[in-house]
Amino acid sequence: LLCYAHFHPLRVVHFIRSIHEIKDLKKIIIHQANEKMDEEILKRFYKLYDYPIPDHIMPMVISTLGNSSVATVPSLLSMVLHDELENHKLEPGDVILLASVGAGMNINSILYKI
Repeated sequence: LLCYAHFHPLRVVHFIRSIHEIKDLKKIIIHQANEKMDEEILKRFYKLYDYPIPDHIMPMVISTLGNSSVATVPSLLSMVLHDELENHKLEPGDVILLASVGAGMNINSILYKI
C-alpha cells in the first residue's frame, strides 16, 4: 500500500478514508530493509493526506537487528505488543498498518484493529 501510494495516491487516499481517518493510525509497522527508504515512504504517505507525521508512529529496529527479511513485520509487531520498544505501545482498539515489500515490486499491506 505504501509503495502503491506513490504511484496511485488518490486510490490509496480514498481506500483508507473509506475505512479510517489517517489520524486513527497508531503505528505503521513496515518491513525494514532500508531505514532511509522507510522514512521516505512515511513522508510521502503522510504528504498524501497533508497530515504531519506523528512522533513514534513507525518503530525502527534495523540498526540493532538488521534486515530480518520476511520476519521483520511479525517480529516488530510482537516487540510492540510485548512492550519491548520504548515509546511504542498498542492498546485494544488501536488501528495499525502492517506493510511489507519484496524483491521487485511485491507489496503487501493490511489495516488491522487491535
